[in-house]
Parts: sequence; structure tokens; C-alpha cells
Amino acid sequence: MTQGRMHDDQLPVDAKLVRRLVAEQFPAWARLPVTPLATGTVNAMFRLGDQMVVRLPVVERAADDIVFERRWLPVLGAELAVPIPRVLAAGVPSPDYPCPWLVLTWLPGITPTPGAIEAAGTSALVADVAALLTALRRIDTTDAPPGYRSGSFHGLDSAARTSLTAVSDLVDTPLLLRLWDDALDAPAWSGPPVWTHGDLLSGNLLVHDPGGGPGGLSGVLDFACAGVGDPACDLLAAWSILPADARAELRDVLGVDDHTWRRGRGWAIAQASIALAYYRDTFPQMAVTSAHMLREVAESV
Repeated sequence: MTQGRMHDDQLPVDAKLVRRLVAEQFPAWARLPVTPLATGTVNAMFRLGDQMVVRLPVVERAADDIVFERRWLPVLGAELAVPIPRVLAAGVPSPDYPCPWLVLTWLPGITPTPGAIEAAGTSALVADVAALLTALRRIDTTDAPPGYRSGSFHGLDSAARTSLTAVSDLVDTPLLLRLWDDALDAPAWSGPPVWTHGDLLSGNLLVHDPGGGPGGLSGVLDFACAGVGDPACDLLAAWSILPADARAELRDVLGVDDHTWRRGRGWAIAQASIALAYYRDTFPQMAVTSAHMLREVAESV
């Protein structure tokens, strides 16, 4: 189903618009069915036929996401073992829609909810997440831009504190503020910049259906926040999808030092608190995911 209005500047994007854009710009696909999918925070997704997905910004400021993915998805896809979307076609702005948009390959799989993870088992998932992060860090960074979250989160201090206060009815705000202060005190990344995904939340990861696969990742979506910098931001996955024992296993497999772990926890607090405060009344799925992450962070100490 499509998501309701989340932003004051949200564009009217629906299946009728997608059908019109496809018919105008890619007439060979005009007769394929268009089916709304669960949307993201700034991009809408529609299935096109059985094998394709249309990805369109719902706010004009997300147009750069489309430009970035068109440029870098082929580069990253050539280096990663786990499937990621391939760009099949690039749409352009039209008189009734102001942004570029993409037609991507459809990836099978299910969102890794706690129940799905338990059914599939965590060992394969931990191994695949570790392999993904390791592979990202080995990709050539020549000409790559900074990632959305691969710098410092210190500039989010005020927003994180305000957000944690606003959601104190849902999470342990005093404890999370202490952990946030600890993250702010962690030494900065001193290594070379590496590729990061930047948004490894449950909605951007796919796992094999436990009834038809061996567990583990079947795909990774939404590279709009990707870029180069501190790899700590990709530890979002540790709190967004993994239970405590698997989280510790991931840290051991990757050999994450204490400073990087603290920064990763800081990114989890910043991302989840700001998202929870912003989306709690407009995007229930994101609110649930964010509250879950904050509770996992609080319970992990």
C-alpha cells in the first residue's frame, strides 16, 4: 500500500502518475501492471510488471538520490556479492512531475523482522552482513562522494537531544542521552575513508523467505545515503535487525574496536530518535522500526 502524507512539501505521487510517466518515456513497458509498494521516507516505490520497480522522489530535495544511484549503483553492484538493484532505465522530469526517476530490477526477499530472522536463523544473516560491510570497505573510493552518514554526527547533537526528549514516553530517554554523550566523546575515525551504505535499516535489507531459502541476505536496497567516510554508520544494522547475541557475533566477526562501536551506537541513536520524533504520527512503520532500535540500544548496555 502507499504511504500517507509525511512532509509538508510532499509531491503527489501515485500509480496513475507512474503509468503515465512509463507510457510517455518507455512505451515498451506501457502495458505492464503498476502496483504500489511500501514507500520509503523520501522515495516512493511501484512494482512494474513482475521484474521491475519504479523509484520516484516524493520530495524534490530527494532528486539528488536518483542522480547518485544512477551513477553509482553499477559501480557498487559490480563489486558486491549480494544482489542490489540494477538500473534498467532513467526517467526524466516531465511537465507534471519535476524529478528524475529510475526503473530498477526487482529483488525477491522479505523484510527482516525479528520473526523472520528467528525463522531463518541468525548465523547466515550475520555472515552475510559482515561480508557486505567488508566488501564495501574494499571498493575503490576514487571520485566517490562523502556519504550522508559517514562523517561526524556531532552536528546532530541538538536534534538528537530534542528528539529524545520528545519521545520520552516511548523509550528510556535518560539512558539514551547518557549513551549519546558517550558516543560524542568517542574518538573520531582516523583511518582512510571507505565505502558505506549509510542506511542499513530493516526496510533496506531483504532476507530469504524462511520457507524457501537458507537464511541470510537476499538483497540490499536504497543506496541514496551511500558514500565514503567512517564505516561506523553501517553498524546501524547491528541494532536495526540483529538480536543481542547476533549483534555481539557481528562485532566479533568484523573485529570492531570500542571507539568505532561507540560511534556506531551514536549513529543508531541519532537516526532512530530523529526519525521517531518526526514520523511517529505520519509513518507508523518507520516509527516502529525507530522505537525498536532505540530499545535495542538501551537494552544492550
